[in-house]
Amino acid sequence: MKTLDSLRALSPDFISVTCSNNNYENIADTTIKFADYVNNTLNIPAVAHLPAAYLDKTQVIEILERLREKQIMKVLALRGDISDEATKKDFKYASDLVKFIKDYDSSFEVLGACYPDVHPESINRISDFHYLKEKVDSGADKLITQLFFDNNSFYDFQERCAIAEINVPILAGIMPVINRNQILRLLKNCNTPLPAKFIRILEKYEHNPVALRDAGIAYAIDQIVDLVTEDVAGIHLYTMNNSETARSIHSSISSLFKINT
Repeated sequence: MKTLDSLRALSPDFISVTCSNNNYENIADTTIKFADYVNNTLNIPAVAHLPAAYLDKTQVIEILERLREKQIMKVLALRGDISDEATKKDFKYASDLVKFIKDYDSSFEVLGACYPDVHPESINRISDFHYLKEKVDSGADKLITQLFFDNNSFYDFQERCAIAEINVPILAGIMPVINRNQILRLLKNCNTPLPAKFIRILEKYEHNPVALRDAGIAYAIDQIVDLVTEDVAGIHLYTMNNSETARSIHSSISSLFKINT
C-alpha cells in the first residue's frame, strides 16, 4: 500500500490494478481489494484488469457486481496469456469480454489493449487491425498501447487506426527502463523493437545501474515530451510499482499537462 500512497500526490487520472496470478479467486480477492483502496481511500479512479481467458460469464458478473458495489466503474478487458488453466472459458478474445461487459452494464468504462508494433501472436498487421477494430466495435471506450520505444511507431499506428475508423482515444504506454533485468524480460516477452538510440544507451550503461536508471528515465521523458507536443490523448506509465520512477518523471514534466486558461 505504501507505493500506492506515494502515487497519490501525483494526481494520476487513474491507477490500473492487476495481479500476477490470473485465477478467479485471486482477481476476486486481491485485484478488487487493491482497486477498492485506490478508488475509495486514495480517491483515485481505479482500473481493474480482467483477463478474458481465465473467467467465465458467471465469474465476470460476480466481479462486476462487486466492483459496482464499490463504485469502481473502470475495467481493462484483456485476453490474458494462454495456459492450461485458460482453455475452457467463455471468452475466446478480449473483444468477447468487452461486448459482454457492455451488454451487462454499459455504464462501465471499458479500456482495451493495443499494439503499435503488432501483437506477438498476430499473423500480420492487417489481422491485428481486424481484431482491434472488432474490440472497439464491441464497445471499448479507450485503448492503451503496449509499451514502445520509438514514437514514430506510435504515430504510424495512430494513422492506421484513423484509416480503419478506430476513433476512440489512444493512450500511449511508456515504460521507463531502469535496470538490466527489466530489459531482458522485455526482449523475451514483448514484440517491441528497440531503436538504435535506445540500444546505444543500453550498451553504454548496462553495467552501471545508476546511470542506466537515469538514462532510462531521461529516455522516457523525451518520449513523453514529444508525444504531448503532438497532442497525444494521454500517457499511461508502466512503472512496475516503482513510485520513485513515477515521481521523477512527474517532477520533470508536470507543467506539460497544466491547462492554460
